[in-house]
Amino acid sequence: MEYNINEIEKIIPHRYPFLLVDKIIDGKEGEWAKGIKCVTANEPFFQGHFPGYKVMPGVLIIEALAQVGAVALLTIDEFKGKIALFGGIKKAKFKRQIIPGDVLELECRLTKRRGNVGFGEAIAKVGDQVAVTAELTFFISD
Repeated sequence: MEYNINEIEKIIPHRYPFLLVDKIIDGKEGEWAKGIKCVTANEPFFQGHFPGYKVMPGVLIIEALAQVGAVALLTIDEFKGKIALFGGIKKAKFKRQIIPGDVLELECRLTKRRGNVGFGEAIAKVGDQVAVTAELTFFISD
């Protein structure tokens, strides 16, 4: 499974400045996806977070992970054309700061599904270093 930015925009509704995945580089539809976000100093959130010390907000890293998980989930035939909303975040751990120049590797593995609710384990890395881990819950909506 590989999707460029134009294909990602056909799956999830996010757009600039809130689309936080540049490319899906691997995965299996309905099971897992791996994407990348090339973090640049031009990101609008760096204007205020923080002047003189640019750090990507943790909540946006979680959002980027959720967008990758949403791609995995919304490629299931029964969910195509729908929207994946956050249902919950558990056990989020922040282990490394993300700064301009980092290539953020984002992976979400779907662990379980009950009807329109999906659960996933997510991990964000820069190279071999783990930056963020979390358990995510998705709710599929029309």
